[in-house]
Amino acid sequence: MEEKTIKMPSCDKLVVSSSPHIQTRNSVSKIMFKVIIALVPAIAAGIFFFGMEAIKTLVLTTIFCLLSEGLWCFIAKTPIVRTLLDGSALVTGVILGLNFNPATPWYVSLLGAFLAIWLGKQIFGGLGSNPFNPAVVARVGLLIAFPGLMTIWTPTSVMVETAQHSISKNESYCKSVFTADEWKKLQNSSNRKNNTDVITCATPLSIVSAIPREAELNKSNIFASVDNRTAWRNYFLGNKAGAIGETSVLALLLGGILLIIWKLINWRVPVFFVGTVFVVTGIINFFYPGLTPSPVFHILTGGLMLGAIFMATDMVTSPVTNRGCVLFGIGCGLITSVIRIWGNYPEGISFAILFMNALVPFIDKLFTRKPFGTLKKKGV
Repeated sequence: MEEKTIKMPSCDKLVVSSSPHIQTRNSVSKIMFKVIIALVPAIAAGIFFFGMEAIKTLVLTTIFCLLSEGLWCFIAKTPIVRTLLDGSALVTGVILGLNFNPATPWYVSLLGAFLAIWLGKQIFGGLGSNPFNPAVVARVGLLIAFPGLMTIWTPTSVMVETAQHSISKNESYCKSVFTADEWKKLQNSSNRKNNTDVITCATPLSIVSAIPREAELNKSNIFASVDNRTAWRNYFLGNKAGAIGETSVLALLLGGILLIIWKLINWRVPVFFVGTVFVVTGIINFFYPGLTPSPVFHILTGGLMLGAIFMATDMVTSPVTNRGCVLFGIGCGLITSVIRIWGNYPEGISFAILFMNALVPFIDKLFTRKPFGTLKKKGV
């Protein structure tokens, strides 16, 4: 019999790699492009309510993040174009801009970009190696460095028009948001046009934090001016002061649905994050209605939806298992609720995400399943 010889492939055709061997049509750039698409409703809502100031801030933060990424690559002598084209710096810039007040000074945007790209991502080894969400790192750092600038908010265009025309059904809400001086400026259109550069106002959460509560724990109507059905409708649609991306809950939910459909985020993180805030604030409000507003108020105000949908769900900085995502979301919700109710800051989203990001390795270790047939080592 003739022996058949088997010809082995040449070295240049033989590919050797470690497991797991996973094939997917998604790439980093495709994922980032889809995230940008999911952010479009929130971007559009921010521009609608804040106008050109929102566009300027978003453009600046995005450009500064791209420049920061390029500068790091130049110093580290790594491929600049390939790194910029993966889209991660673009997404970071947009999310960072959505966390800012429309009237944020340009130098704050510049510093925030360096904090996000250099301190939040590149110093740990670049995309995929960062333990903390870059946008969260930048926001917390800026909040510590510029507490005054980071807690000054401007009203939406709808709020300005409402105040100027003194519509009776919304007048009480507007007066609770603006100070007496700002209210007079808004009602005087000519004064606003000629002498006023920036008009500031309070966010719903800052109004709540300024109300003395300790002596009136059982008073049920103490937050009535900002916690009512009319106010809830405004919060849901986006007619409230705050960061560019925090305004419209409706727009953020639309983006979140897209991310879930595309399977880019684990739905358990935002659901358990928001759900925990709802349950905890609901329990406290039920027993002590004078200590904190209703749970509906809490889930519709501040950066809860933005943080839960687009920041806490970061693939790199969130747990890899389903049970880990549940624990991660619950932890974020608990910390946020504690800071909002008893903390010195009216908002606690960024601090909660940053703290839980640090615990992700322990959460993964706790819930990662051992391979079949693996023996448990003695003493472990």
